Amino acid sequence: MSLLRFLVTGLILCVSDETKQEESSKLAIEETQGKLNLLWLAILYPNIYGHLYEGNWTYAACELKPSTNLEAGKPQVTGRVLFKQIHPHGKLKAIFYLDGFPEDANQTGRAIHIHELGDLSNGCDSVSGHYNPFKVRHPNHPGDFGNFYPKDGKIRTLMVNLQPSLFGPQAVLGRSVVIHENADDMGKGKNTGSLEHGNAGKRLACCVIGYCTKELWLKAYEELLKLRD
Repeated sequence: MSLLRFLVTGLILCVSDETKQEESSKLAIEETQGKLNLLWLAILYPNIYGHLYEGNWTYAACELKPSTNLEAGKPQVTGRVLFKQIHPHGKLKAIFYLDGFPEDANQTGRAIHIHELGDLSNGCDSVSGHYNPFKVRHPNHPGDFGNFYPKDGKIRTLMVNLQPSLFGPQAVLGRSVVIHENADDMGKGKNTGSLEHGNAGKRLACCVIGYCTKELWLKAYEELLKLRD
């Protein structure tokens, strides 16, 4: 009987080890495939994708412009939102480098979100609603960045450990970033709009997220460091 228990225990341990090895091998294969894809892109299109393979860091940018449907007298917001992420499972970082807000001291918060589409054919009104691949309530969408408070008409902020990704089936490349007129109520508005978009108001400016070189990120990051000195 003791011999039988010993054999059964050994068999279970072997099966468990084989399962772990299979899972580890699968992850290794997926990671290798991701690296090979980037390498092939860098080889075939060096001028466009060459920077993506360098150090496994991927960079993206979004060049903000005021909505073409903006009413007269509204803030003319311009600037960039920059993204940086290490392939394949690193957390996203973002720099928000925006201008054009009123310069008075009593500024309300401005909500910033990622929206579903990169369609600017009708200004910021054609980018659809919040990007919500997991069908959850606001403010739990991947691109719900929260509220930003301008200082002297500017926003200069670095955020880390963000939910969105530049990789995989839920990648935000080709989608849009929208700057809203009002603050986000963070789902506490006790109405339907609060759970969909935070009642953040009109869309002041928007842009489409696309690949960029690391130089844009480095320049903005260096300027942020100077502001903190």
